[in-house]
Amino acid sequence: MAEACRAGIDTGFATLDYTQAALLGVVQGVTELLPISSTAHMRIVPHLFGWQDPGSAFSAAMQLAALAAVVSFFWRDISSLAVSSVQATLKRQFDHPAFRFVFGVGLATLPIGIVGLLMSKWLNACDTSLRSLPVIGASCVLMAVLMGLAELNSRHDRDLSSFSYRDLMLVGLAQVGALIPGVSRSGSTLTAALFLGFKREDAARLSFLLGLPAITLAGLKEIWVLTHAGLDAHAWSVLAVGLVCGSLSAFVAVWGLLRLFEKMASWPFVIYRGLMGLWLLYSSL
Repeated sequence: MAEACRAGIDTGFATLDYTQAALLGVVQGVTELLPISSTAHMRIVPHLFGWQDPGSAFSAAMQLAALAAVVSFFWRDISSLAVSSVQATLKRQFDHPAFRFVFGVGLATLPIGIVGLLMSKWLNACDTSLRSLPVIGASCVLMAVLMGLAELNSRHDRDLSSFSYRDLMLVGLAQVGALIPGVSRSGSTLTAALFLGFKREDAARLSFLLGLPAITLAGLKEIWVLTHAGLDAHAWSVLAVGLVCGSLSAFVAVWGLLRLFEKMASWPFVIYRGLMGLWLLYSSL
């Protein structure tokens, strides 16, 4: 069995077989984009089946699966924003909505980029206490409470076209919380957008689009780190299987979340997160 720690990096996924990697890829893909914490599920599922914890490196690299799903699902929005923002830049129309949104997303990505770099060695270290069940459980409960408060207090009357730089920066700051396992990037950004009064579907779209740079940078950085971890062919093929399965399941997750928010509130996620967090805290006693 392959070692679960290489060059100080948690590479537990290298010990998995292809079936295990495929299942965990599906779980990671779904939970990465739903506000229920992918890290929590990456700890729970292997624990229930008696498998090796795939490690934080697997979760970080798997963000490329989420990236593929979000880009393919929102391709029209992304391509339109890219073209319009470039045209606005060339014409010096810096008040153009597309330029303002793209520029604002870039600014809003700085906090998680800076904090993520400062904490990277701690976050990806072998046996880091941040991936412990008490930490993940407490984070799940806290986010369930915050998401519930956002639902109760949000006006749900703003659409995405009403965004301001202040909105993007506040959601970007909330995204930093996702570095703590159990918080969830989509959960923290969605909750912040709801507090700002956005409609649920528009809050979800904002969460997905604002997260693109962070997801891209985190995934590529982790792949770069793993290239220096001495992984063998089996480990890379296991990661590839996870990425393919994760991309397909993440696409379904995006579609499902947007359809859900067209009809109902986020209470199912609030309840699920709360119960999962309490169970994790109880299990760690």
